[in-house]
Order: sequence, then C-alpha cells, then structure tokens
Amino acid sequence: MSKKVDSNTPVMKQFLEVKDKYKDSIVLFRMGDFYETFLEDAITTSKILGIVLTKRANGKAANVDLAGFPHHALDNYLPKLVKAGHRVAICEQMEDPKLAKDKKTGKGELKNKDKINLETLSPELMLKK
Repeated sequence: MSKKVDSNTPVMKQFLEVKDKYKDSIVLFRMGDFYETFLEDAITTSKILGIVLTKRANGKAANVDLAGFPHHALDNYLPKLVKAGHRVAICEQMEDPKLAKDKKTGKGELKNKDKINLETLSPELMLKK
C-alpha cells in the first residue's frame, strides 16, 4: 500500500492485517449492514461498481479512502468485481462487535470467509450483470 495509514483504530488494524494476507485481492470488509473497502481497494471498487468514493478520518495522520455497499447487494456486485479481473476476499464479522469487543484491542472476531476469483464464482452469479 502506497499510502501511509495510521493503524491506531481497531477497524484499520483489522483491515491491514487481512489485507497483508490477501495482497492480491480486493478485501470486502463486513461492517454492520455493509461491505466496506478501504484505500486502493476503495478506489478500484468505486470505479468498477460506479459507487461513491468517500473518505473517513483515521486518527490524526490520515484520511482513508472508503467505498461500500449494503451486504444484501453482494450477489449483484461480486460478479462485477470478478469479471473486471479481480480476486475478492470476503471478511465477515463472526461476533456482534458491541458484545464481543476484546478489552485490549477494542475489536470483535473477524474471519476471512472466502477468497473468490473467476474459477470459484458460481455460474449463477456469473450470469448477473
């Protein structure tokens, strides 16, 4: 990642840990009712999907590019990302963050659900435009 990011927030710490494992993929990071993308993934995602690119404050050091969509729209947007030639790593919240916050890190459990590329995308989803 070319942009220096302040990883002092729990969300950014988790995202950067996942992104480090899946450098070749767009990371869809589940936050409540939305899948969010950050940094270069957000720029790429917003262009491909035609969704708004915005920024969020990330501590004192930086603003972070952000683009997201409702979780129920995954079946619509996922094929578009893959057809554009990208791999996608989907991260789901495994616990309610309000109830399961780790006292030290301030974050709930997050698990990588799937890594998807053209070979692993179901035929039904590939038919979607």
